[in-house]
Amino acid sequence: MSPAILLQYILPHRLLSRIVFHATRWTFRPWKNLLIRQIVRRFNIDLSEAAETDLDSYPHFNAFFTRALRPGARSFDAAPDALLCPADGRISQAGPIRTGRIFQAKGQDFSTAELLGDAGAAEPYADGSFMTVYLSPRDYHRVHMPATGTLVSTVHIPGRLFSVAPRPVAAIPRLFARNERLVCHFEGEAGPFVVVLVGALLVSSVSTVWSGLEIPPYAHSPHSTDLRQRAIRLARGEELGRFNMGSTVIVLLPAKGNTLDSALEAEQVVRVGQPVGTRRS
Repeated sequence: MSPAILLQYILPHRLLSRIVFHATRWTFRPWKNLLIRQIVRRFNIDLSEAAETDLDSYPHFNAFFTRALRPGARSFDAAPDALLCPADGRISQAGPIRTGRIFQAKGQDFSTAELLGDAGAAEPYADGSFMTVYLSPRDYHRVHMPATGTLVSTVHIPGRLFSVAPRPVAAIPRLFARNERLVCHFEGEAGPFVVVLVGALLVSSVSTVWSGLEIPPYAHSPHSTDLRQRAIRLARGEELGRFNMGSTVIVLLPAKGNTLDSALEAEQVVRVGQPVGTRRS
């Protein structure tokens, strides 16, 4: 095991993430402007896509990091049966779920039951398909609906906060099933689907459009919230939530009625709204 990967195991994940959470919300003008300009330069962020291009106008770093895009910066495929990419980033992996197991990297996989924290909830996806999208610091950090659906429930699952960059993903067994995450269960016209927002080292804060800040606080045991009575229905392409720092989003689809694009491959650059498959009733 390399020293860098070994360090992932011994770092105080939650403590570091709490420090970053508060540091990225500090409104002290010289501090937040320094952070914003540093990340813009280091990651060559395209500011022409942002709804607000004046860096000084953002009240803190996190407001910039979760910035909205200007109208027309992304196109959402209009085909009624198109399954849409939920986020900007790169494909970590995508493809079939084989007997309930999801491919993570060469020599690494994990079960849908582990990821969802519930063997019963995982059954519809045992032979379905999945797509894992990694968001880097330069990407747009809002997550959108891959299909129209009604929110059934969420499950906040506690865990570690390993980095989700390519090297740790390749080296740390069952990483996505071990990290803190928010599992969002939806029901659509073509059946159920799941969107999982996975936390990561330093970047573990997750918000949703229906409840605001969901993580932190960090969980000590799985916590499920039944949301059927709220009748929250989100249209395909509508914002679902955001990573207050970057991370990974995983979409699970049942086999019936869903076809993922077989051309999707690891490290492929994707943009929110682009078609990645089809979904039919």
